[in-house]
Amino acid sequence: MNLELKKAIEQISKDKGLDRDMLVATLEDAVRTSVVRKYGENIDVEVSYNDDTGDIQVHQFKIVVEDVTDPDTEIAIDKARELDPSVQLDDEIGFPLKVTDLGRIAAQSAKQVIIQRMRDAEQELIYEEFKDRVGEICSGIIQRRDKGGWIINLGRTEAILPKEEQIPREHYKRGDRVQALLIEVKKEGRGPQIVISRAHRDYTAALFRREVPEVDDGTVQIMGVARDPGSRAKVAVLSRERDVDPVGACVGVRGSRIQNIVQELHGERIDIVVWSPEISTYARNALAPATISRIVVDEAENLLEVTVPDDQLTSAIGRKGQNVKLAAKLLGWKIDIFTETRYNETNAIGRGIEQVASVAEISVDSLVEAGFNTLEKIQEATDEELASRLSISENRINDLRAAINFLSPVVTGSETEQADGTADADTDASKESE
Repeated sequence: MNLELKKAIEQISKDKGLDRDMLVATLEDAVRTSVVRKYGENIDVEVSYNDDTGDIQVHQFKIVVEDVTDPDTEIAIDKARELDPSVQLDDEIGFPLKVTDLGRIAAQSAKQVIIQRMRDAEQELIYEEFKDRVGEICSGIIQRRDKGGWIINLGRTEAILPKEEQIPREHYKRGDRVQALLIEVKKEGRGPQIVISRAHRDYTAALFRREVPEVDDGTVQIMGVARDPGSRAKVAVLSRERDVDPVGACVGVRGSRIQNIVQELHGERIDIVVWSPEISTYARNALAPATISRIVVDEAENLLEVTVPDDQLTSAIGRKGQNVKLAAKLLGWKIDIFTETRYNETNAIGRGIEQVASVAEISVDSLVEAGFNTLEKIQEATDEELASRLSISENRINDLRAAINFLSPVVTGSETEQADGTADADTDASKESE
């Protein structure tokens, strides 16, 4: 048994790459636990492994006393001097403990320790291997359904594809082969938990790296991805070389490269957008295929006010606001979309307020803060309301009325052009885009 135990330790250490001293220390601790469990928790024992012979020795320690009250922890001085003639009272003496079936206990402990250490070592190796693969595409076979998603067999280990990381309307069954992006490796008590995703935006970028050599070698760089999984995505690209067309490289000959990606994503539509450091140019590209008339950049509010021809409103917003939402996500800016009609009307009314304020010698801010942000509201207000809200005299009110009467035909004409409802649709689009 001794030689077998020694040989087993040597073999496991060599085959599994486990530290030999760690195995011996764990084995000693396991044997000590078994002995204490068998003979009582009060006893003080020490277990040691003999490297030369492979023997496991157990020594018990007791305090030397005159009268023994606890035989598990104390020994009478006369019996102690039989073991060591020089011993004195209150000394601690150690002597070999004859453990029944020590060989069997050692064998069982060794087996349990080796199995556990092999499992721990394997889990550690799996963790070390997969933690460095985060961001890579992995392939596996669907094994079973779990309460949190699907369990995928990756070969050496399993991964989980959570419900929230699945592409909507995709259906799986046992035995299907599936590809996904490795997004997280968690270190847990039962072993590493590997989380994969098919809905993550980085999965799209990883597919481009795999299918487009120019992206893989850095000639074409992916600057951003916005994605509505299973429906549509926008990918911003930039070429590092003047003679390389980033869009053409990603599309491939007759669309071969982009079609492989679309097929893997089960028909998800992908717009390839040319990135630009100029935010207005970048926004025009991101809102394609809509034609943009003008863009006003409000850096303080991180807001883009985009004006489009009336017939381009639907194209700019997209189905259920998808186009403008993805563009806003790609840019990292809020986007408000207006039609040309709405833009012209708003500016005409704004100029009218400025003219009225100038004639009446009142600041535009004072009018707006008082709630008079249109000429119509000023016109409908009574003299008492104007006097109380604006704190102005009767003569100033008369000047205000005269200016409004002079400008009202222009305002009425602008408002008449609104009757087609374009502004209302545009307002809804702005709300939806936010």
